[in-house]
Amino acid sequence: MSSSTGKSRTGNSRTGVSRTGDSRTGKKITEKLSAAALAESTGNDWLGWFAVLDRWGAVGPPRRSHTEIARHLREEHGVNGWHAQSITVGYEQERGLREVGQSCAGTWEASASKTVDAPAERITEAFTDESLRHRWLPDTDVTIRTHRPGKSLTADWDDGSSRISVYLTAKGPEKTTVGIGHHKLDDADAVAAYKEYWRERLAELKVLLERHPG
Repeated sequence: MSSSTGKSRTGNSRTGVSRTGDSRTGKKITEKLSAAALAESTGNDWLGWFAVLDRWGAVGPPRRSHTEIARHLREEHGVNGWHAQSITVGYEQERGLREVGQSCAGTWEASASKTVDAPAERITEAFTDESLRHRWLPDTDVTIRTHRPGKSLTADWDDGSSRISVYLTAKGPEKTTVGIGHHKLDDADAVAAYKEYWRERLAELKVLLERHPG
């Protein structure tokens, strides 16, 4: 049921994000990283690592935290940091300890990224300069909290009901990868909706800055 603020349980009319009850937030990490590729890099495929963690007692009792599982993989099995995190996420998803789109703390988060042919400082301006921001991110309620030009920023979203974080990685003087995380979302439906929303908005940002570089 819609409220007087224009927001509803299934969407946000201000941002145009529509939530239709489809909780498909994306693929599991086991679908993104193949068993063969994992085995080539770490010596075990997904089933092999799941068996290792089961024998260790990762699901408990007591249940091991995300940090404990990743540390065990690094320190006891020599798995590098990125693969240790990936295996831990895959294990938690497979054993029902987290859903796709859910953080290790149990909160819901969406993410998206895009590489733009523009300097990192210019992309910072696209968020912090209100008139420029409205050209690719219209009808939004954004309050900048912190920002480091050319590197990162955080902002409250929609009256502070959720929050975004932006990380910029310079790929050269005129090329930058923009990574955005949207935190404190309600549920899996919101994750699915905002994933698509941010893909669309970042594509619009790319068009804007590449057509109008300064």
